[in-house]
Amino acid sequence: MLDFAIQTARDAGRLLAKRFGRKIEITNKSEIDLVTESDLASERLIIDRIKTYYPRHSILAEESGASEPHDRAAQIDWRWIIDPLDGTTNYAHGYPCFCVSIGLEHKGRLEIGVVYDPIRDEMFAAERGQGASLNGRRISVSRTMNLSAALLCTGFPYDVRQRNEFARHFANFIMAAQGVRRDGAAALDLAYVAAGRFDGFWEEGLKPWDVAAGSLIVEEAGGRVSNYQGGPLSIYSPPIMASNGLVHEQMMSVLQA
Repeated sequence: MLDFAIQTARDAGRLLAKRFGRKIEITNKSEIDLVTESDLASERLIIDRIKTYYPRHSILAEESGASEPHDRAAQIDWRWIIDPLDGTTNYAHGYPCFCVSIGLEHKGRLEIGVVYDPIRDEMFAAERGQGASLNGRRISVSRTMNLSAALLCTGFPYDVRQRNEFARHFANFIMAAQGVRRDGAAALDLAYVAAGRFDGFWEEGLKPWDVAAGSLIVEEAGGRVSNYQGGPLSIYSPPIMASNGLVHEQMMSVLQA
């Protein structure tokens, strides 16, 4: 199933890349939350592929929501969690930082995760217990031990104006870390933590499809993923903190300050 997820994400990414930079139809799901025709086309491709090869699996997708198979004997323990275009605002503005994210959950536990960046042709992938890879080569988290030497990343929730603590956390991390970045694609941020490009990541207000694949990739690359209190992450209950493990407790201290 990992090979299936990789090929499906790659095909969806190629569709996005082909349309990138062209005039596309953009609509608003809310005042600042966008959806493009490319989001919808990518999602259709992924869902159609899953329904063809795994018709008894359920699906949770960003644009079309949850769907269950019609077959009453279906294997509903298996659930595909899809973000057909993570970084829609970037994509709509022609900023080349976006990806396709596909995760597979079995009885509530993530088993497979792939994040594909079609602009850089980078495929991050993981299967539980098998490690994480980038374009087929093993990856691991960084060895940065001190927060003062760490490069962190975060994202701004769509309702950031209503989240008073976010600005405080952001300011505290700017003062505590070597640097903080905000790229606008959470799945890709997590993949970068797994590859050692970032040392840590935190964000609130995310959805399951934003973090499902990326959180598994971080764990399989030797990193740590948790909530802000250090407890087990539920992809259905944000917020999320991910790191190389070595700066995790230091990040928690900043968040709890």
